[in-house]
Amino acid sequence: QVRLVESGGGLVQTGDSLRLSCAASGRSFSRSVMGWFRQAPGKEREFVGNINWEYDTAYGDSVRGRFTITRDGAKNAVYLQMNSLKPEDTAVYYCVAHGAMYVNPYRLGDRYDYWGEGTQVTVSS
Repeated sequence: QVRLVESGGGLVQTGDSLRLSCAASGRSFSRSVMGWFRQAPGKEREFVGNINWEYDTAYGDSVRGRFTITRDGAKNAVYLQMNSLKPEDTAVYYCVAHGAMYVNPYRLGDRYDYWGEGTQVTVSS
């Protein structure tokens, strides 16, 4: 059974940093895309970013330059470093992974096969 488990969420203040982790189990994603989405109350799901098998990254417009995605192939994990956090970054953050090798769905959320349960990030003003 494939599982993605996020950790590291919490309550921070504007301007703070936070690092989310996502541990995958059940299969290897070393040749697949992993990434992050987020959803705030009353808003649509938003692409945060992803990282492919060559460690190339892509980011959503609202986080580019502040957030950084990395991965550890040996640990089957992906990370989201969030700097200069703003109240509008408040959301549930979901770790995602694509099931096929060498396929990048970019910001098409429906194309990701695996989703974690999410971790809450709250940024106070």
